[in-house]
Amino acid sequence: MSDLSELKRVVVAEIDRLVPLLVEISRDIHAHPELNYEETYAHDVLTDALGVGFSSVTRSAFDVDTAFHTSKGDANGPRVAIVLEYDALPEIGHACGHNVIAAAGLGASLGLAPFVGSTGGLLEVYGTPAEEGGGGKIAMARNGAFRGLDAAMMVHPADVDITSMRAIAIHECCAQFHGSEAHAAAAPHMGRNALDGAVIAYNSIAALRQHIRPTERIHGIFTHGGDKPNIVPKYAAMNWYVRSDTLETLKPLKERVEQCFKGAAQATGCEVEIQWEDHAYADVRDSVALLTAYVANGREVGRDFVAPSPHSTVVGSTDMGNVSYLAPSIHPMIRVAPRGVPIHTARFAGYAGGDDGDRAAIDGAKVLALTALDVWANPLLRESIATEFAAIGGLPDGVL
Repeated sequence: MSDLSELKRVVVAEIDRLVPLLVEISRDIHAHPELNYEETYAHDVLTDALGVGFSSVTRSAFDVDTAFHTSKGDANGPRVAIVLEYDALPEIGHACGHNVIAAAGLGASLGLAPFVGSTGGLLEVYGTPAEEGGGGKIAMARNGAFRGLDAAMMVHPADVDITSMRAIAIHECCAQFHGSEAHAAAAPHMGRNALDGAVIAYNSIAALRQHIRPTERIHGIFTHGGDKPNIVPKYAAMNWYVRSDTLETLKPLKERVEQCFKGAAQATGCEVEIQWEDHAYADVRDSVALLTAYVANGREVGRDFVAPSPHSTVVGSTDMGNVSYLAPSIHPMIRVAPRGVPIHTARFAGYAGGDDGDRAAIDGAKVLALTALDVWANPLLRESIATEFAAIGGLPDGVL
């Protein structure tokens, strides 16, 4: 490998050259928000752009229509993956800033592409759809993605530069209550009120929330509550997210939530159907050694990534957690909005599509690229990363 400091300098210069393209693509994706597994526009924009630096880009990779994958370098060398996300949220568009994730990952990939051959390493680029609940990375992993990697990296927008979010495990479910309709005035005694069952379940879970661990979260909505006030509702439906620290601790919490549904059905003479999604999001296990290299490179581009504190913590869930059980991974957060502007809000979406989002995409691209160079250049770093990952042990149930 050529001198590492010189190689870092030319890679940063290449990303600087790409700034107009990266800003254009970030704003273009921001202006065309697409939901889970519908990201055809973003898929085409990103794969077209990658085609400039990579000889072959696999579209609809791993049997997922809006996923993509490409690689470049020595197939026998250390393998580093850059992960892109690009889906949006209903109503509020790119309020999680996935356009910034896409542009940062694209910038890192195109910045490294001309030089990866001199590193002895292999660069892999994964386009991962449907992070916002659809489990795109899990679908890809079931078909062979993310295997054999020495490192996997992405950067996620926030209102602060921190090394990681508190990404906890989550499983989504729907509860459908089935009762009997009746005229609510003429013969209410003939009915069995499915909406009452759903309401009692909601209140039971509200009471349960007082007696779960402070790190756990349960939150849900009603998706159907009847058709007309003078008809006893024969059907009601709810959608719930159940979150806990890890997949292991998630299991007993899910059982307690199920008892709330079943008890409410019994109390109202209804039946309840509980349907869990076919995937759960795992907690993110950051590679400390890889993250240390990332933080050092962040300082080189003017970003001081600090450890989360009680006053600077982002809590959520991501399918990057499942990747972190398959390969050594990091999921740092980069500042896109002023402090106190939370993700998943319309205000945050505005910043993600503005100048702050542009700067984060460029800085994120540089830090990711510089960290990839460190992995390829430093066998001791790779050894530390591998040792940490081996200590995690086997895959728990639910990762795939």
